[in-house]
Amino acid sequence: MTVVNIPTKAHVLIFPFPAQGHMIPLFDFTHRLALSGGSSLTITVLLTPKNLPFLSPLLSSGVDVETLILPFPSHPSIPSGVENAQDLPPSGFPSMIHALGDLHAPLLSWISSHPSPPVAVVSDFFLGWTQNLGIPRFEFSPSAAIGCCIFNTLWLDMPTRNNDDDDYEILEFPKVPNCPKYPWCQTSSIYRSYVPGDPAWEFIRDSFRANVASSGVVVNSFSAMESVYLEHLKKEMGHSRVWAVGPVLPLSDGGNRGGPTSVPVDHVMSWLDAREDNQVVYVCFGSQTVLTKEQTLALASGLEKSSVHFVWAIKEPVQEEDSTRGNILDGFEDRVAGRGLVIRGWAPQVAVLRHRAVGAFLTHCGWNSVVEAVVAGVLMLTWPMRADQFIDASLVVDELKVGVRACEGPDTVPDPDELARVFADSVTGKQTERNEVVKLKQAALDAIQERGSSVNDLDEFIKHVISLTLNK
Repeated sequence: MTVVNIPTKAHVLIFPFPAQGHMIPLFDFTHRLALSGGSSLTITVLLTPKNLPFLSPLLSSGVDVETLILPFPSHPSIPSGVENAQDLPPSGFPSMIHALGDLHAPLLSWISSHPSPPVAVVSDFFLGWTQNLGIPRFEFSPSAAIGCCIFNTLWLDMPTRNNDDDDYEILEFPKVPNCPKYPWCQTSSIYRSYVPGDPAWEFIRDSFRANVASSGVVVNSFSAMESVYLEHLKKEMGHSRVWAVGPVLPLSDGGNRGGPTSVPVDHVMSWLDAREDNQVVYVCFGSQTVLTKEQTLALASGLEKSSVHFVWAIKEPVQEEDSTRGNILDGFEDRVAGRGLVIRGWAPQVAVLRHRAVGAFLTHCGWNSVVEAVVAGVLMLTWPMRADQFIDASLVVDELKVGVRACEGPDTVPDPDELARVFADSVTGKQTERNEVVKLKQAALDAIQERGSSVNDLDEFIKHVISLTLNK
């Protein structure tokens, strides 16, 4: 009798960076990985204790996912009890990256003592140090492929300004397709904060450089949107292990994925149900951005003057000294009653964008928001603030032609009259951009259909991970 040796399941460790905009797409990818991998994969997700609630939608979805809970390392720059970058200003991201590096030893101990240790780790692009765990590491990028190209160039080539006092000096990236260029102040704030010779910063630099040396990269994008940048990543990394698996869609948007809210989901949807098709402007700046008092007033004035119908999701201030921001809209909601809905806190963004009534989206251009708008076929009005958002805005407006500029910069106070014009025009004109976003929406949906480019890439990724088990 012939004995057939059936290989054990391939064990994959998933390690997200603890920030909402990073965890959610990686968990959504993990869900797809579990569904597509089926009985061939064992999946473990690594979290620190206070971030476990973010995993609830995945754990309750019915897929078989295990958890590894490790204590968050103490760090002098991170207040005790803080385990999520959302609870820090954007300037706190480097401290979070450095602090998580102290999980290296306990993680190695867990891997070495596990009866069926993982054959691979898929970790966020802020966690390049996981390249040194003795198993193949695959980078997960919550940013666009062009963002990966720019970040890799920054940390490998370390370009500098000619004039240290000129924040608007143009930095060019001639090695990247289409030769992107940005003012110095619009490049990565983490990169601009780099301090040569400082041990913490050298750790962060090495961590970013490790992304290029990783065994592969998984990107929440799709070929029809970013083929030239995906091909550049393959060339840069010296192999074809670049998998575009997007758009990575959420498990659901009916529950609370992001925190407390002042308006129930069913009320938001019934309010939209009473509006005409493509006549509502949705306004949201993501999970971190809090507008200044002056910006909030200018935006409110622009919405009021525009006469458009709108849904405005406002992030409540968390710092005591910002408490005046919470009351500056007194009287505004009364004046726009019937055509404006203000949500304080979390909004069901995916469901809002996909509603037939929503025709435009004023966005900070975080990559998750861009992808969600593309899938919904909604015109984007761009107001990038920081990080990769300027890169995303240029891609959306200049290359893909699916958006128009509304404002830019974290400190800019827009002109209310100009904003009013942009809002009004977004629901009555911009037919060229509207046609392009409809085409891109279809391409996105095609990518995730059977035999679509992103489904094929996900299958190829799973086959590659399984091969690591067979080759052990």
